[in-house]
Amino acid sequence: GNASRMDGIDKQLAPILGIPVIERSVKAFQEAAVIDSIVLVAREDKISEFQNLLSDKYSKITDIIAGGSSRAESVKNGIEVCDIDTGIVLIHDGARPLVTDEIITAVKDAAELYGAAACAVPLKDTVKKIDLSGRIVETPRRSSLVSVQTPQGFRMDIYKKALQSVDALSDEITDDCSLIELSGNQVYTVEGSYDNIKITTPIDITLAEAILKRRGEEKCE
Repeated sequence: GNASRMDGIDKQLAPILGIPVIERSVKAFQEAAVIDSIVLVAREDKISEFQNLLSDKYSKITDIIAGGSSRAESVKNGIEVCDIDTGIVLIHDGARPLVTDEIITAVKDAAELYGAAACAVPLKDTVKKIDLSGRIVETPRRSSLVSVQTPQGFRMDIYKKALQSVDALSDEITDDCSLIELSGNQVYTVEGSYDNIKITTPIDITLAEAILKRRGEEKCE
């Protein structure tokens, strides 16, 4: 991402109680027992910086590679360098630094069971469908809607077949679940968390710090 909504701040390196966003995300997966290795996909101009920041600290990082011009292309690049024996792949937004071991494990287990899974939370707000003029045309039942988060997990064979059968760079591919759905496979959800926020705007940094303080964490100096 280019952090266009962060007022010029590089959100991946923005500190949350003294630890950069990207490091918190990597740390969560480093400490998860179900994770064997980590591939970090970054903007090309950030690779050296991320290597200096993370490589010596986190032993599960096997590769730090350049992404593409879109999220879908970046994920495809990451998949291509995964170990040939990889059975399950979890794809996570580096800008979701508050993911927990429980969520990572639940997604991994569901991906093994169903082939494709994602964490999600019920919507808090009523959603309206509108037309091009802004007129409301439909109110979907909120009880049947969820907000999908990451990580999203998949059996590697299912994901690779989906890449071959679907144009992964299509505008319809807004997340990895969309790719799997368009390929004709089903995706199941597990319980996510409202704490598992995505850092998108400066206020999200403040919110993330409040969540961590509630968990009992103090600022690192």
